[in-house]
Amino acid sequence: MRLSELSLKGRRVFLRADLNVPLSDGAIADDTRIRASIPTLDYLRARGARVLLASHLGRPKGEHNPTFSLAPIAAHMAIPLATDCIGPDVEAAIERLTDGDVLLLENLRFHGGETENDPEFAAALSKSVDVYVNDAFGASHRAHASIVGVPARVTEVAMGLLLERELEMLRRLRDTPESPYICILGGAKVSDKLQVIESLMDRADRMIIGGAMAYTFLLARGEGIGRSLAEPELVDTAKRILDAGKEIMLPIDHVCSTDLSGNAPAVTSETIAEDQIALDIGPRSVKQIIDALADARTVFWNGPLGLFETPPFDRGTCGVAAAVAECAGFTVVGGGDSLAAVHAAGVANQISHLSTGGGASLELLEGKALPGVVALEEHA
Repeated sequence: MRLSELSLKGRRVFLRADLNVPLSDGAIADDTRIRASIPTLDYLRARGARVLLASHLGRPKGEHNPTFSLAPIAAHMAIPLATDCIGPDVEAAIERLTDGDVLLLENLRFHGGETENDPEFAAALSKSVDVYVNDAFGASHRAHASIVGVPARVTEVAMGLLLERELEMLRRLRDTPESPYICILGGAKVSDKLQVIESLMDRADRMIIGGAMAYTFLLARGEGIGRSLAEPELVDTAKRILDAGKEIMLPIDHVCSTDLSGNAPAVTSETIAEDQIALDIGPRSVKQIIDALADARTVFWNGPLGLFETPPFDRGTCGVAAAVAECAGFTVVGGGDSLAAVHAAGVANQISHLSTGGGASLELLEGKALPGVVALEEHA
């Protein structure tokens, strides 16, 4: 069911959003996901819904930990925060809501029943709910109580505007990419993205691999990587991927240092000394990517190409962000650091689609069914 098909005035709507934003010293470091959730929230409020806004934040492991409170999000959005997400106090606060009001429920993961999809917890979340709306694309690959348990207990369910757009854009990328189609994958571990690498190889015309995961591939090619992060147990797998006949581009120069702090001298080189760690791609590698994107009609980028959070090792990732923005084709960027890079480079409005879901977008592109989407389809 679509939002436009719902009768909303005076009804209590459980809106599952993804407000899992990065925090720095208790302050919001990047509000991309919050801003992405606003259109659906505004739509519901404008039509007189009484909104129970729900999200997780971090991994509090089923305990009420103030470090993971949604209080900073409530303050940022200028909306009231409940003392919990279930219980008598929350039910009383819900009863006081009037048309157009919103109440942010406290962190769902303060209860172990959320990640365990516990039936009793799902029933407690559903107790005062008339309508369920899922707008949490970034969490829809998890079979958690608020993602699959609640919609099974509510008569009317629908996709939010964000989830609807994410599925439209990513299915276009998965099913009908225009060639040349180029995929840029970064991040720390090959093991985290092995399935998506193998899946995208069947569709993409060219794969560009960077970040720490590139050094497992360089190791498989027999190149020295010094003390760079790698997964030696996946060298044979990396060799198989490199030998599959697909065009795979790896870094051709590196920004290296002797430690991760950013305080030790950074050296740019085509080779990596035995005592050094490669922490970013070098300028020749950035130029190689710029050239590769020149005629691209479709681009997907997920994952940083260096130790993005520690300058000066953010330059490669920011350089690639600018290059993707310059591409005239259909461009999709996903993953927290990649999104941060396009915002830092000031080019976010030049990207066709900024995906709020890292793991969810990868699983969708792998061809996997997302539990949150399946739950809506089964109970629509």
